Amino acid sequence: MKSRLIYLLYHLLEAAALPLIPFYCLYRGLRTPAYFTGLAQRFGFLPRTYQQTIPGAIWLHAVSVGEVICSVELVKTLAGGPSPAPVFVSTATLAGRAAAEQKLSGVAAGIFYAPFDFVFAVRAVLRSLKPAVVIVLETEVWPNLFREVSRSGAGLVIVNGRISDRALPRYRALRWFLPHVLRWPDRILAQSREMQRRFAAIGAPPERLPVAGNLKYDAPPWPAPPDSPVRRFLERCRPARVWIAASTMPPRDPGDPDEDDAVIAAFKRLSAGRPNLLLLLAPRRPERFDPVARKLEAAGVRFVRRSRLAEAAFDLPGVLLLDTIGELSGLFPLADAVFLGGTLASRGGHNLLEPAGFGRAVVVGPHMENFQDIFDEFHRAGACVAIGADSELEPAVARLLDDPRLSAEIGSRAQASANSSRGAAAAAVEEVRKLQQTCLPCVRPGLPVFLLLWPWAKLWRWGARRKRLRDMRRRKRLQAKVISVGNITTGGTGKTPFVLWLAGRLTAAGRKPGIVSRGYGRHSHARHLIAAAGERVPVIHTGDEPQIFIRSGLAPVGIGPDRHHSGSLLERRFDVDAIILDDGFQHFRLRRDMDIVLIDGLNPFGGCEAVPLGRLREPLEALSRASVFVVTRSDWSRSRAAIEKRLRRYNPAAPVFHARVVAEAWVELRTGRSFGVDRLPHRRVGALCALGNPESFWQTLHGLGVETVERLPFSDHHHYRPADIRHIVQQIRQAGGEAAVTTEKDIMNLCEGCEELFAPLPLYWLKIRMEVEREPELLREIERYLAP
Repeated sequence: MKSRLIYLLYHLLEAAALPLIPFYCLYRGLRTPAYFTGLAQRFGFLPRTYQQTIPGAIWLHAVSVGEVICSVELVKTLAGGPSPAPVFVSTATLAGRAAAEQKLSGVAAGIFYAPFDFVFAVRAVLRSLKPAVVIVLETEVWPNLFREVSRSGAGLVIVNGRISDRALPRYRALRWFLPHVLRWPDRILAQSREMQRRFAAIGAPPERLPVAGNLKYDAPPWPAPPDSPVRRFLERCRPARVWIAASTMPPRDPGDPDEDDAVIAAFKRLSAGRPNLLLLLAPRRPERFDPVARKLEAAGVRFVRRSRLAEAAFDLPGVLLLDTIGELSGLFPLADAVFLGGTLASRGGHNLLEPAGFGRAVVVGPHMENFQDIFDEFHRAGACVAIGADSELEPAVARLLDDPRLSAEIGSRAQASANSSRGAAAAAVEEVRKLQQTCLPCVRPGLPVFLLLWPWAKLWRWGARRKRLRDMRRRKRLQAKVISVGNITTGGTGKTPFVLWLAGRLTAAGRKPGIVSRGYGRHSHARHLIAAAGERVPVIHTGDEPQIFIRSGLAPVGIGPDRHHSGSLLERRFDVDAIILDDGFQHFRLRRDMDIVLIDGLNPFGGCEAVPLGRLREPLEALSRASVFVVTRSDWSRSRAAIEKRLRRYNPAAPVFHARVVAEAWVELRTGRSFGVDRLPHRRVGALCALGNPESFWQTLHGLGVETVERLPFSDHHHYRPADIRHIVQQIRQAGGEAAVTTEKDIMNLCEGCEELFAPLPLYWLKIRMEVEREPELLREIERYLAP
């Protein structure tokens, strides 16, 4: 209750601040126009190409440049290896976005700006990405992000967790609030024992607080490429010594030096006796580039801006002003000495592991509070040069420039210290993999949609419960054994190919199966229709799925609303000894001996909400009635273990099997000719389907290497009229398609004369079959239920 009140207060504060957000965005955009380019993403609107149809992606949030750099190995490992998953990376700053695009392009599935911490924005991102795990680097504590991730069913882990000396008093002041936020992460991987104690002190659950080390130690050194403009510039001007002043900062507190002023003054004194000295000056923030350029000009120092490098020679001594983002870390190998900014001013310091990784000697000032553990270790090992004030900068750098042996010795110690503490990335990957195995996201709708549909979902559940109780009182039994094949969600889960698989296996085992179906969408004067295997019956009288059953020639089919009556007719006419009840999990009027429940591996639990808020026909507790579970489309699922764990929560006894659809051949509709699945006569095709889950067809086409220039989904069981086909042909031809492809189910719903309407495009349908893992074991389980 207290937590709800805390969050209510937070929401009220957000509501009060919401009208000010446009003004804040306008202010930021006017100062830095590039801010406008990612504005939509900050409200949760991601590019359509980022939308995931298969749950199980990973969302990693890295605030800015430092966090992005230290996440590279983590992202690479998660995106590759034995259990790859698409990794999406968000940043909060423009510099972080630029660094992510430079370091993670081709590795991350997408890079975007993190949403503001409003529920609607966070949920929008979660709906697009459908992550199984969300990783937050260091100490980004966002109440709504944490809560919504946890409520979605995704795992949440803070990696490289730290609380700086400067931030600790502020967090302690919020001790009344933070425990309600920090209870949501599944794991907080602290950098050190001290960080572990600090997180516990502000309310994080101690049992979720392992020490995993500092991820920054695992950040690989990334030297600038040989064709780097800066490298070419150095080849032209041939400096004898190179000094890098990295991430310099302005004053923060009274009495702080301006680090750019200190560096420029030190350079003027150093260059007086070193005519071939080059300084690479890299201000920390882009808004400092122009002011620093004016400082250099006012000081009479020869300089050139990185963004304006010319082919003409540059006379030394001089300064290269690095006014670009994301390039600095790759230039450290060029340095003879490095000064780390943010350490003379009261800024808490920056990460000295980047230059140390290249074996470079680093000079740091007295302010390393944000990296105190790393600094203490380096200082004890003699792996850096510590100074106490800006007046000590020039002599410290002079020693390193004039004594290459000393510089190399300190750099060697720094590199050894950096390498000795690796392993945090491996620990983080292990934790993330564990969460991937156990967490299964359920996408939550936006608040307006939720408020609109929630009452109807409650009404659906009430109506389904009443119908079940009423039908249970009217249950009837057939003489033959009844096996129900059904699901708990609306839409397709692969029931049709599984029913065909089951009918074929029962026939091969010497049984005489029959199939009973409701016949959705059929139009017939006869209330019930009984058809022999392979009998020619118009599709309009049967419906699409029963027509596939009949044409398969595997078993006789009974169609009608009263499944008991249809089954009785099959018993009398064909003497069947086993009835396969198609889509029967919610049909309670007919007693069954076995309930096989199919679970869609792409969308297993229908958003965990009842229709229309989600896709559940019944509450998940109904899974307790299942005799056997079969997870279909399992080969595309990223969440096999998590699905099994969720099923075990509701039904610990029923065995779980996995199945996939296998493409057998392409069949041309007009001629009936068959082609191998890898021998489709056309390269660029348009695809159409009317399935409960069209993504299954798109994924099949992708797996076959079929290039789809246009995808046209229709509602489940859609009957294609001439106007539909003309529209389909127009869309495919405009997209440059050479043919159209579809499913066997859709062929059943085409209108008369469709071949002429599709002309000149040939139309092919995909013949498929079901393949079940551990098939003999499942067949033994079925026989156990069919035994007298």
